[in-house]
Amino acid sequence: MLPALLADAEQHLSPRIYRLLCLVAEEWRSVEEEIERLDNEIEMIASQDLACQRLITVPGIGVLIATAIVAAIGNGAAFSRGREFAAWLGLIPKQCSTGGKPKLLGISKNGNEYLRRLLIHGGRSIQHRVARDRHAFGPWLTELEARANTNVVAVAMANKLARIAWVVLNRQQEYRHAKIAVENAGFGLPVLDTPVPDAGQGSSINSLRSALTSV
Repeated sequence: MLPALLADAEQHLSPRIYRLLCLVAEEWRSVEEEIERLDNEIEMIASQDLACQRLITVPGIGVLIATAIVAAIGNGAAFSRGREFAAWLGLIPKQCSTGGKPKLLGISKNGNEYLRRLLIHGGRSIQHRVARDRHAFGPWLTELEARANTNVVAVAMANKLARIAWVVLNRQQEYRHAKIAVENAGFGLPVLDTPVPDAGQGSSINSLRSALTSV
């Protein structure tokens, strides 16, 4: 398409403007080639790393997110549970205590901003592209969508993705569509299909607090 546009532009633009347009088009092609080269390099790295291969089995996580997670935390040994990893990414509510009463605010946005953004995009992709009846978190996600806006749901799903990713790395097992605990097994901690308590028709911040404190 671009060559055809340039050929048409040559007939309607001055020679100087046409040369400038050709320079921009050449730079565009160069950038696209560099992006393709980097994409291939990332895919090659992911294909040779067992941890990345396990993470790719998680819905919403592709080679870009998988390689970013492994580069950031390795096997996840720095965290004792998935909730700590989510907190490190800034995907949990901030707390403000007044008069001895804790108050939950929006997400803290601490930690690795790039990885947090990738996981939120992964959460959004799950909302629109994943067959929920195949996953334990499906009912939870559908229920949350009924009472929270799409951005709140995406952040809550990103929180859950981070915790699932930590479990996959920590146990060195692929993601399973059946129930899988989001924390260490045997400690009576919640599983992925644990329903989210109803928060009523409050604000988006209240919905986010409820979602993130229940995953």
